[in-house]
Amino acid sequence: MKQEILDRIKELAGNTDNVKNLSLQEDLQAITFTKSLYPHELWGTELYGIDEYYENNIQEYEQDKDLFYRNLAKHFFNPNDDDYEVGYGQMFYEATLFTPYKEGSFDFTEWNDIFTDEEEVDLSEIYKVTDEKKPDFIKIIYSNSYPDHFYICTSDTNSEDPTVFGTDHEVFFKEISNEGTLSKFLEQFYTEDEFLKIVTNYIDNEKTGR
Repeated sequence: MKQEILDRIKELAGNTDNVKNLSLQEDLQAITFTKSLYPHELWGTELYGIDEYYENNIQEYEQDKDLFYRNLAKHFFNPNDDDYEVGYGQMFYEATLFTPYKEGSFDFTEWNDIFTDEEEVDLSEIYKVTDEKKPDFIKIIYSNSYPDHFYICTSDTNSEDPTVFGTDHEVFFKEISNEGTLSKFLEQFYTEDEFLKIVTNYIDNEKTGR
């Protein structure tokens, strides 16, 4: 995996210390995140949940703005998906192996009948990046938006900068979107500092009119 990707992951509060460049699968599974991720697309139009958070914590804001913003960041960048169902547009990193074609695996038992049915699954986009006809995948991110799952093919011929594919649980692997290379995909997320700059400007200047 190229250094540009690892550097970007660090900017987004990811940990790459255990990445050894042994294989794409091992590298992806060695990465961890201490915070959730926010895409520009959602936060460029609406600041989901900010008004509610401000109203619930207005006393803290008036007494200690620095503390208010520190706690706000902790709330919205919570790495846990406790509020996954309601959500604020977060995405969560989860490098989980998915093996619908590997005999003996749990995924094979659960999914192979579906993944061998051409009417149920369409891997034409996947085959553009791999020569493997029965590939394994890594689910790298999930969310409560559409699509809600993002995968990388472990046999992607470009292991330095693999392609990310999106699919939704309603049309699981029947409809697949090409989300671009991993390096491009990671560009869509705010760093915590970028996020706080936007939110601080909104609350201090627009919401409170100060």
